[in-house]
Amino acid sequence: MQWQIGDVTVTKIVELETTGGSRFILPQATREAVLPISWLIPHFADENGRLKMSIHALMVEAPGRRIIVDTCLGNDKKDRRIPTWNDRHGRFLEDLAAAGFPSETIDTVLCTHLHVDHVGWNTMLVDGQWVPTFPKARYLFGRVEYEHWSTQTERPDMLPVFADSIRPIFARGLADLVECDHQICPELQLMPSTGHTPGHTSVLISSNGKRAMITGDFAHHPCQMAHPEWSSTADYDPVAAEATRRRIFGALAGDPVLVIGTHFAGPTAGHVVRDGEAFKLVV
Repeated sequence: MQWQIGDVTVTKIVELETTGGSRFILPQATREAVLPISWLIPHFADENGRLKMSIHALMVEAPGRRIIVDTCLGNDKKDRRIPTWNDRHGRFLEDLAAAGFPSETIDTVLCTHLHVDHVGWNTMLVDGQWVPTFPKARYLFGRVEYEHWSTQTERPDMLPVFADSIRPIFARGLADLVECDHQICPELQLMPSTGHTPGHTSVLISSNGKRAMITGDFAHHPCQMAHPEWSSTADYDPVAAEATRRRIFGALAGDPVLVIGTHFAGPTAGHVVRDGEAFKLVV
């Protein structure tokens, strides 16, 4: 799946798609609560009200640049709390190369935040050592995000994530700490969208009068447009996360900005419009 925004091309590379089993992340999205949101069906929920979700990377090609946004779960990663995320042996790198993006051709890795399903392919296991998957790339991490997670002690599940997917990048001298509004290149700029994590960012794309946004996880699923108050169990600050959703969806409603969801399944992208007191995604 691919989108053109002026001179910028965005390509989705899927690692994992699921239907159902998402209550651990969005507990309020019961089948009974989802079914009345008819516009979610069939792209974002099935006829039984089960949510469809995706873990994918977004390859962004701008003039002279090849940027991968969020690197999914990765292979061989241990101590992940979710069984289907633990010790994976998938074909993500092969699929990336088959789509025309061999790992050595990528010049920038951007992580919207540092949760487990956004940093996994930062590294790969070679001869018992974690080495950068993208050896010619600079890895961009938000300064606020990194400083928070590198010093926190309340989330023991983040410790192995840092050990195998973040610190090896710093050890090889490939990491750059950037601010929440960092300009990556003329066509791409970060935008603060905090609440899910302390330094969470989204990505704004602007080229030849066309605009798009890569969400990151300020919204995990389009159902949060219908219910911005539905916070993820992974939200660091649920009140701030809800405020961020309402602010950003409100600003996007009726605006011709293509919204590309980091976990949105199926069509993945669309335009936000108002729907009564809330919002919906038109694909």
